[in-house]
Amino acid sequence: MKKPKVFIIAILVLSLVISSLLGGCELAGTSKLKVVTSTSLIAQIVERVGGNLVEVVNIIPPAQCPGHFDVKPGDIQKLADADLFLLHGWQGEKFSQDLIASANNPDLTVVRIDIKGNWMTPSVQIQATDEITIILCQVDDKNSSAYQQSAAELKDSIEAKEAEIEARLDKEDLVSINVMSADMLVGFVQWTGLNIVAAYGESDSLTPQVVRELVDTGKNRNVTLIIDNLQSGADAGKAIAEELDCERIVLSNFPGGFDNTETWEKAIDENIKRILEAIAQ
Repeated sequence: MKKPKVFIIAILVLSLVISSLLGGCELAGTSKLKVVTSTSLIAQIVERVGGNLVEVVNIIPPAQCPGHFDVKPGDIQKLADADLFLLHGWQGEKFSQDLIASANNPDLTVVRIDIKGNWMTPSVQIQATDEITIILCQVDDKNSSAYQQSAAELKDSIEAKEAEIEARLDKEDLVSINVMSADMLVGFVQWTGLNIVAAYGESDSLTPQVVRELVDTGKNRNVTLIIDNLQSGADAGKAIAEELDCERIVLSNFPGGFDNTETWEKAIDENIKRILEAIAQ
């Protein structure tokens, strides 16, 4: 009569062991892919394509100039805890291989996304979505179908926003409006249809001589709007606008640069709103 009891106890113990092992496998299988991004341009795409499958940590604040950002020890720790690090191709010097190696994370996959053009324009945003989706599918292939489905929905949203904005802009004679723009915004401003007479760099490049030349050009070409870039110097064109006695606006090249603009759609809406309000003056 003792053998059945021993047998039953053995079965119960074995069941507990198997349940424990399966439970551990399920936890590992449902863990999120930890992704570190260099800017909000990349982060907001990863968040929307990855959904609840990813955990995203961004390094450079969206209102700050990436070129003037200083990497801190805490940023290295973010890389030490990550599975994937996504950065722009033009950020090679800022995030060097030596810096990445200092995170001492042999399991970290580093991918530089080398996409030309201004990411605030719809076509580049779609291109970036495609490339980031491919990367996520390669790194986490078991969830590739979910990533692809979310990416398709995101691209539909981008195309819908593009059509909506183009319909609004088509009502305005933007090509007849002469503007000067911060050079970091040229691609986006051209996409809107505004006529760029001249572009200028950051504040430290605007010497008195450069400003005088820009002012002279502005007067000769009847410039009525100066467009500054939030990230590269929100007041860079202020003196030029004052000399020309014309309107001046500040646009953002990154989602989240202004309040309540955490997605590309909200960020581009804010930029377009500022342009339309300025030309209505």
